Amino acid sequence: MIETDPQQKKARIMVVDDDPATHALLTEMLVLHGSEMLFYPSGAIALMAAENHTPDLVLLAVKIPDMDGFEVCKRIKQNPGLKDVPVIFLSDTNDTESKVRAFEMGGVDYITKPIHFAELRARVAVHLSRCTLESKLEFQKRMEEKIRELSEAQQATIFAIAKLAEQRDEDTGAHLERVREYCRLLAERLGEDSPYAAYITAEFVECIQHASPLHDIGKVAIPDSILLKPHKLTSPEFEVMKTHAVIGAENMQLVYNHYSGNVFIGMGIEIALYHHERWDGSGYPDGLTGRNIPLPARIMALADCYDALRSDRCYRRGLDHERVKAMILEGSGTHFDPEIVKAFLSLEEEFSRIQDTFC
Repeated sequence: MIETDPQQKKARIMVVDDDPATHALLTEMLVLHGSEMLFYPSGAIALMAAENHTPDLVLLAVKIPDMDGFEVCKRIKQNPGLKDVPVIFLSDTNDTESKVRAFEMGGVDYITKPIHFAELRARVAVHLSRCTLESKLEFQKRMEEKIRELSEAQQATIFAIAKLAEQRDEDTGAHLERVREYCRLLAERLGEDSPYAAYITAEFVECIQHASPLHDIGKVAIPDSILLKPHKLTSPEFEVMKTHAVIGAENMQLVYNHYSGNVFIGMGIEIALYHHERWDGSGYPDGLTGRNIPLPARIMALADCYDALRSDRCYRRGLDHERVKAMILEGSGTHFDPEIVKAFLSLEEEFSRIQDTFC
């Protein structure tokens, strides 16, 4: 169901008063200024009507035939669906006791007859504006919650697709879960203290965390005979394996063409295409060097390599943390961005913990 912004609707004002002269006066005062007026001569009828058509504001006479206005206001405030509706009392008397009781019952204002046009319009406008603002804030809150739910559903769906692609290789285990956490940690640290701090926003961190599982999605197109081969690939086989980077990026590009400007998908393309590039230009598919390689892909390169070296494979056991750390240090400035290696070294305990948690 599509919700309507509360700011767009005409104000519905309920008048509870059995005085025909008051009805005529209020109609002249308020209808001409864009309000929808609902008149009821008794409290019981008004309460029944309010159940079906919630008013935005109630103008309530203190004296009405079946029950006094204080009782009507009390019942309005006891109703969960009506309790936030502002009630303005209309009274023939100006005594302090009545005013105090009106506010004790939940009234927001008290106007003494005879009613003056400018005063009534000003007071009604103030309370309607406040009510509209509160409704708008509540509307915005609901919309934000729905957007959050849709975003979570989208992320879950994308992760499930990436996980499905990964399932062909039983050796990878919880690879996607670990890599996602590695990328988040590295991005957060680089955003705190590195030459890239000005570039890495909260949105960047969130995007790389959710886009990182897509890095190897192109492997769905790689034959099992190559993807699952328990021995070293031949040179021709490795050339086929390398195509997964381009295949994954091209397929995500098809999605991006329909949702241009989507930062998340754009980052997913960069990661899929370039996460096998190397700082010195010896990587693939384009042999990019240094900062010509997109930052998300450079972050993924280290995260993916760390996880691959730490994980068991059918043809070898995973290496321990210290051995892998030494290999990453050796690759600083050749395989990896030195700044990202520096961030990794400051996070090595967290990396090791994640490896042990998602094993």
